[in-house]
Amino acid sequence: MKKREICLHVNGERHILTVAANTTLLHALREDLNFTETKYGCGTGECGACTVLVDGTKAILACMTLAATMDGKHITTTAGLARDGKLHPVQQAFVDESGIQCGYCTPGMVMKTVSILARNPNPSEAEIRHGLEGNICRCTGYAKIVKSVQRAAELMADESKAAE
Repeated sequence: MKKREICLHVNGERHILTVAANTTLLHALREDLNFTETKYGCGTGECGACTVLVDGTKAILACMTLAATMDGKHITTTAGLARDGKLHPVQQAFVDESGIQCGYCTPGMVMKTVSILARNPNPSEAEIRHGLEGNICRCTGYAKIVKSVQRAAELMADESKAAE
């Protein structure tokens, strides 16, 4: 299998790696670079556990993305959200509202929430539920997850006001 050298900027750090043409971004992140917070769920793009952000706010499924297509891109995992030892507002909201059950879906849910709130800082419940489609949680009825997204929107609005 033909291999190619690529550069990924993951959570602010530059990484050069050699990948086969069929290597997924998920494999590169987890196996080659040891970013294990990005979860392998189904491997077919159905569960959302592997969701990461590309270039800041675009949520993608790492299991369905070839690593070579991400050459030069900036990838953010949940580990890249916190700053100076402080959780990102979305992460904090999931803690505050008990949006975390077993935790397996949480990284994907958090990343999808960051993407949703980047596009719409004050989504309705229906918009939140629609935005989270494709991210499966087997532990909850999603009520606490939706509440977590709503709380994240509040926290981010508060941060924005404080910065003004």
